[in-house]
Amino acid sequence: MQAINLGATGFHLQNRARVFSSASQFKTKNGTVCVIGTGRDDSFGSRLRSGAGSGVGSVIRSSVKHRSVKAQASDGDVTPVKSQSSGSVLPYVGVASLGAILFGYHLGVVNGALEYLAKDLGIADNAVLQGWIVSTLLAGATVGSFTGGSLADQFGRTKTFLLDAIPLTVGAFFCATATNVQTMIIGRLLAGIGIGISSAIVPLYISEISPTEIRGTLGSINQLFICIGILAALVAGLPLAANPLWWRTMFAIAAVPSVLLALGMAISPESPRWLVQQKKIDQAEKAIKTLYGDGKVVEVMADLSASGQGSEEQDAGWFDLFSARYFKVVSVGAALFLFQQLAGINAVVYYSTSVFRTAGVASDVAASALVGAANVFGTMIASSLMDKQGRKSLLITSFSGMAISMLLLSLSFTWKVLAPYSGPLAVIGTVLYVLSFSLGAGPVPALLLPEIFASRIRAKAVALSLGMHWISNFVIGLYFLSVVTKFGISKVYLGFASICLLAVLYIGGNVVETKGRSLEDIERELSPAT
Repeated sequence: MQAINLGATGFHLQNRARVFSSASQFKTKNGTVCVIGTGRDDSFGSRLRSGAGSGVGSVIRSSVKHRSVKAQASDGDVTPVKSQSSGSVLPYVGVASLGAILFGYHLGVVNGALEYLAKDLGIADNAVLQGWIVSTLLAGATVGSFTGGSLADQFGRTKTFLLDAIPLTVGAFFCATATNVQTMIIGRLLAGIGIGISSAIVPLYISEISPTEIRGTLGSINQLFICIGILAALVAGLPLAANPLWWRTMFAIAAVPSVLLALGMAISPESPRWLVQQKKIDQAEKAIKTLYGDGKVVEVMADLSASGQGSEEQDAGWFDLFSARYFKVVSVGAALFLFQQLAGINAVVYYSTSVFRTAGVASDVAASALVGAANVFGTMIASSLMDKQGRKSLLITSFSGMAISMLLLSLSFTWKVLAPYSGPLAVIGTVLYVLSFSLGAGPVPALLLPEIFASRIRAKAVALSLGMHWISNFVIGLYFLSVVTKFGISKVYLGFASICLLAVLYIGGNVVETKGRSLEDIERELSPAT
């Protein structure tokens, strides 16, 4: 049996288990001094309005509201600069989201395929080798998550995506054509490295190119598409019963979005923030025109300059993450992922099949579909609320709901008075937990981290936090069953409920609200230049 982890960056399988207020000025490349006065409502980025509905079905279009920008030339003349084109970030968010789909797909594909590939490769009776096929992906993801930050800082976000497509594609090919366990494990390791890099750069890129007013909505798309990738893997496995060799096609399918990701990123604009950090001003202006329209160049460049992104500070090294200037925000990022994993998501999903069977749901596919549907539904709700309710409130609501769900699950196993209703209560507790998780604990950390980290440490800090995620995931998966055997599932669930309550207290005292604030505004507050 495998457990599907609905973690910050999505599910994964385990065997056995970002105000520029008042006037600011900067000098453009032609020597003109531009003076801009903006309020919080004038945060950078084209206004994107969502049509009816939200989530996957939302149609978000860009409309740039006319704003007059005063350009003060050397002779004192003032000329208004108007928007000439709308621009739109949506196509590029969509391209980046292919990485999220691949994340989910590679994590979920082995769930249905393992039994059949084990027979085909002659390891049907070898649980250890089957475990290696499942867990090698986690090992690769850990390496990839740490590597992704350095690559994104060194080569830029889009080029890192291009590099990422290599292990994703090659890994899928090796898995699909494997004739022995060694080739399959190498394929899974390469795919793991690919999804590890994706877990770091997808939320990073989306956060850096998204307009402030809808950054939360677009950022949560990452989690939504991870869930879609998981469900796609589930659907892809349906023909297995009739065609045992279909597992090869399941792995081969993953090569298609990998190639599309590379092709899409080859024509996508680089993050303006990274370009300004690298002092590539001409390229940054070109990227801003593509993303937000001609009329936003002066405003965005002023905001980036005011935030210190064009300063003389060198790119941060790994040890800078632990300096007094950055340690608090970095520790918050790591803590969010630790709380996410220690809150019991693996346990709930691991036992979901047996819980549903007790309630009369005998089909493993139906159980997985119910859990997956609850997660997708909750993520869609979170996406619509992210820029209205805010990240912090969603996190508190999420962990509170998870604590209540865990308490319900614990009681359903121990209170004799609830014995006649234990099955239905366990199912309700499980679905309520997954729904609560998907409202905040699942999508928010990966969105919040790129927002609270300063630009010079953003890529590495995100990578470090996600590395903590993968490591804690591995450790929990390694010792979980032993803890359950020693203390019993009811007490373990009660412990998870306590951790959820601790998370609520920690978030209330340490996490800042980033809704409606530009990444530069947040950086000036949390990591001011010394």
